[in-house]
Amino acid sequence: MGQPRRITDSFPRRRRAGRPPGKVKGKSKVKGRIKRKGTICLESCPPAPTEDPPAPPGAPAQAVLDMLRHFDLSWEYGPCAGITRLQRWERAQALGLSPPGPVLDAILEHPNNPAVTYSLWHEYEL
Repeated sequence: MGQPRRITDSFPRRRRAGRPPGKVKGKSKVKGRIKRKGTICLESCPPAPTEDPPAPPGAPAQAVLDMLRHFDLSWEYGPCAGITRLQRWERAQALGLSPPGPVLDAILEHPNNPAVTYSLWHEYEL
């Protein structure tokens, strides 16, 4: 059996006028250098960092933000739209739903950080 068919096999190929094939818009090679939108970089430029930059001091760790995101997405503690994470945690505690303690610790540790104080949905209107 031959190669599997692709959806693009049934459509004719068209070439754009004005640009030779293989030429990418916005890039041009100039004698050993690659020019990109007004900047010149040698071909041996160091690669871009693949890891996230270190968090500034006082910022919560990514694991803490992931835990808070999980708390927002967990519906067993009630809706989180229109209230802060602390208000949601206190409401769940008052209703006897036993919300996780590390969430409260993280919220109280970073009280002035909006990434910790507000839920995922705080930017959306009700």
